[in-house]
Amino acid sequence: MSYLQLAENELIAILRLQNIPNIGDVTAKKLIAHCGSPTAVFSEKKEHLLKIDGIGTHTIKNLHNAEHLEAAEFEYRFINNNQISYSYFENADYPAFLKHCIDSPLLIFKRGKINLEGRKIISIVGTRNITSYGTAFCEQFIADIAPLNPIIVSGFAYGVDICAHKAAVKHGLQTIACLAHGLNQIYPKVHAKYAVDLEKNGGFITDFSSNSSPQRENFLKRNRIIAGMAEATVVIQSAQKGGSLVTADIAHSYNRDVFAVPGRADDKYSLGCNNLIKQQKAHMLTSAADLVYVLGWNTDQSAPKAIQKQLFVSLSTTEKAIYDYLQKEGKQLLDAIALQCKLPIFKTSSTLLNMEMKGLIRPLPGKLFEAI
Repeated sequence: MSYLQLAENELIAILRLQNIPNIGDVTAKKLIAHCGSPTAVFSEKKEHLLKIDGIGTHTIKNLHNAEHLEAAEFEYRFINNNQISYSYFENADYPAFLKHCIDSPLLIFKRGKINLEGRKIISIVGTRNITSYGTAFCEQFIADIAPLNPIIVSGFAYGVDICAHKAAVKHGLQTIACLAHGLNQIYPKVHAKYAVDLEKNGGFITDFSSNSSPQRENFLKRNRIIAGMAEATVVIQSAQKGGSLVTADIAHSYNRDVFAVPGRADDKYSLGCNNLIKQQKAHMLTSAADLVYVLGWNTDQSAPKAIQKQLFVSLSTTEKAIYDYLQKEGKQLLDAIALQCKLPIFKTSSTLLNMEMKGLIRPLPGKLFEAI
């Protein structure tokens, strides 16, 4: 649904609610639910609003301030003049996972070719000071997961974010950048060169109006969208403190799966990931196969059959060794396969994922694998 499918007065009322201090997304939804529509909130008597649980005089004192109506009308013109599309939280095109989050935005603005219908979605976050280890893992992870055609969500920042977006574009995956400002600008400016590719392969979303600048608190606020849009959040690298850990905590609070890539104990940009794993807030992620197994994506048959068939025509030496072993011995554990085929665990895990995509094997409960 586009912005044309909301009546002008309803859209302006929503924009107005988003702009009023002391009325956040949770309170705004409560007001709309009680009054019946966004416009009805502004025509409801004050004494009736004050009877709503959790609504006090301080909450609604700015409800009828003219400046907020003017700001909403300005934003409405910006939306129309720039053909900005959007999703309202009660509409069918609103991101399904995000809709279940209590603090999800009333309205999100969109630019690009975004199609979430029936799609697997994962968020990838991490430090802005990505190392060569983090870059290599991020690129390989997305390459390995590409046959399942997931949408890759991130924050368009330096480091892990832009690495994930670029790798997604490289492998023809839809990728979505969640911004901490309005759609009238790009931050950081140096990443403007990637904007066209992103809009062709996904696009940008934000809940911030066009007059919003990239302030620190905005980045923390937008992290709830990164965490909320996805089925799972992957932390590639993180120092002991950082925005990616905030995103991981939010995802954890939403009861979403969180994955973290382990690193050396003395690596400052792995401390955050190691702590997430140690605190049992995240699954250890050593390859794409770990995520596929935990999320149960192996039971989904939506991976493009043409890709599976194309990959099936040739086997590497390693794949053939594993396939022959499973054909002979039947169901086997990952550790047993690695031992018998004389392969490191990480190599075995990655190879098994590739073989699964080719339709050669299937994973079973208990980290067992069998040949098909």
